[in-house]
Amino acid sequence: MHLKIAIVLAVVSSNVAYGLPGLGGNDHEFRKPGPNDYRSPCPMLNALANHGYLPRNGHNVSIDQLVNALDEALNVSPLSTRPVAELGATTSTTGNPTTLHLKDLAKHGVIEHDVSLSRNDIYFGNNLAFNPKIFAPVAKILFARDKISIETAAKARRARITAAAAANPTLNFTTSEDRFSQFESALYLGVFGTGTEGNAKSRWVEVMFREERIPYKEGFRRSAVVITNQDIVDLADKVAAAA
Repeated sequence: MHLKIAIVLAVVSSNVAYGLPGLGGNDHEFRKPGPNDYRSPCPMLNALANHGYLPRNGHNVSIDQLVNALDEALNVSPLSTRPVAELGATTSTTGNPTTLHLKDLAKHGVIEHDVSLSRNDIYFGNNLAFNPKIFAPVAKILFARDKISIETAAKARRARITAAAAANPTLNFTTSEDRFSQFESALYLGVFGTGTEGNAKSRWVEVMFREERIPYKEGFRRSAVVITNQDIVDLADKVAAAA
């Protein structure tokens, strides 16, 4: 069940689109980041900043803002997101342990890890920006059908692990990082799919990865049902079992 909210599309400039009345109207329209804005290695967090659920400049983002943005925009339970937000804050360079710049999340080995689906490994230099070459073989698997099953998500993750192992002589992908990677796949399956069954809409996931935009234009609506910590755990377990 999803909220039924009318969409009003307005192209205000080349950097503005897709305001959604009922969720803040133009406060949550899509805007591409400017040259002085910070973004993270996580496309979902970047989408939240691009829609104004997080500070658009990506500077001095608080733990509470991270938790509240995932709740307000996507209905992901704070019980699931707060521990990750608190861990992310340990990368902070702001001088305040309760805030961080989004770019701080690129610090290797805390939340950011090798074998990202859409970023290069730190060995190759830039582990922050979306990398079309890295994402292309992942996308070929993920978006072969209209919906992404749990098995397809696991297959794409497997392919990326194999490619990274072949390319990166310093690959470091620990058991805990592997598990965190499973949770990352579980998150997009949960947000853009059906409960704990997966079947995320391919176009929605593609928009999030490639454009770092919430796919309102394509029909996405915030779930009317809370996506719980247990939902994410269950999906991660299924992704692991399908590997």
